[in-house]
Amino acid sequence: MKRWIALITLSLILAIPLMGFADESGPTVPTASIGLTASNIWMMVATFLVFIMHLGFATLEAGLTRSKNTVNILFKNTLIPAIGLLTYAWFGFNLMYPGTFNGFLGFGGFGLPFPTVDGGFLDLSYNENYTYWTDFLFQGMFAATAATIVSGAVAERIKLSSFLVFSAVFVGLVYPVVGSWKWGGGWLDSMGFYDFAGSSLVHSVGGWGALVGALMLGARKGKYVNGKIIPIPGHRMPLATIGVFLLWLGWFGFNGGSVLSADPALVSLTLVTTCIAAAAGIVGAMAATWTISKKPDLSMVLNGCLAGLVGITAGADQMGLGSAFWIGLIAGGLVVVSVMMIDKAKVDDPVGAISVHLVCGIWGTLAVGLFGAMAGWKQFVTQLIGVGAYGIATAAAALVIFSLVRLTMGLRVSEEEELEGLDVGEHGLEAYPDLQVRPSAKASML
Repeated sequence: MKRWIALITLSLILAIPLMGFADESGPTVPTASIGLTASNIWMMVATFLVFIMHLGFATLEAGLTRSKNTVNILFKNTLIPAIGLLTYAWFGFNLMYPGTFNGFLGFGGFGLPFPTVDGGFLDLSYNENYTYWTDFLFQGMFAATAATIVSGAVAERIKLSSFLVFSAVFVGLVYPVVGSWKWGGGWLDSMGFYDFAGSSLVHSVGGWGALVGALMLGARKGKYVNGKIIPIPGHRMPLATIGVFLLWLGWFGFNGGSVLSADPALVSLTLVTTCIAAAAGIVGAMAATWTISKKPDLSMVLNGCLAGLVGITAGADQMGLGSAFWIGLIAGGLVVVSVMMIDKAKVDDPVGAISVHLVCGIWGTLAVGLFGAMAGWKQFVTQLIGVGAYGIATAAAALVIFSLVRLTMGLRVSEEEELEGLDVGEHGLEAYPDLQVRPSAKASML
């Protein structure tokens, strides 16, 4: 009985203040501020999800390469987002969104100006859906992805210093300039070219850089011997699988955040089409590899998932479920065929980055003109022009940067360093020291 009296008394004590102030109205919050807050929160969550994709790229690349290069892979993938954010803050953001623009190149100045906040409320003068700082951070996470794609294709034989210099120039200058042609309101945007979240602007841009880098570096030692293709399997398939699931998770922010608001209908649709395409990509890759190789290949299926995601990225907000399914399914089959053809052409791509990001990025961009709300011959031609423009500009820029780096610093590590592993040669550190059998250990075992 005493317990019930205590509970009732406590309830009354807590309820009295609420009853006393029930009829008083609180401070008026502008409707625009409420909408801005909701959209801004979603954009920040999307930014966090895109950030986690860098961990996904790191674990995927590490898992699909050899253990002796793991530290090097992780080091590169740690430096890439740092380089991307710093260069984007210094000048990249203002190259991509210059304010005043002549269609091809504009620049809004160095650094990030401090936007004013009037009356203590969120700044409504910049954008109705998100703040200036959220915009910068979300776009900055995208920027570093382009160099991450290149990292996979040149893995296990590029000099660390050379790669970092290439990444700084590629992310700092090339990506923002070509990105401004669409997302910054440039000439491709005026033409009607459509790339919702970056099948071309992010993935094929990185893919072209990856192709040029792989060609200029040449194959890893022992990959092609006497005209034969010698498989070099990755050392940790569980790590690669974790990487793909992290990337799939991050794509909720990559595509969902590209709605640029918390619009419930459009965000929901985008997330559904993204997932359907990823699932179809897995099935498509499984069917293709099982048919061609007579055995289901996990690495191909993992890349099939990414292929579906890359493929849907250009038009995720424009597709129905059926269109998303076909885009993903075709991307899944396409990536398997592409990996095999690139290997036969003796272009060594350790993780399949060229096939996933370049080939499927092109496919996804063209698919906007074939499927969904924007399907039509005119749109397809416009998409084709965009694909060509990004291909010519990005490949040429990557060629110039890699050539200058090769002339001044060199591109490739020595044969001895490659055979020993870049972990020891470049970092003096091993990812799995307990698993290494050293000469002294061998002697003690005799």
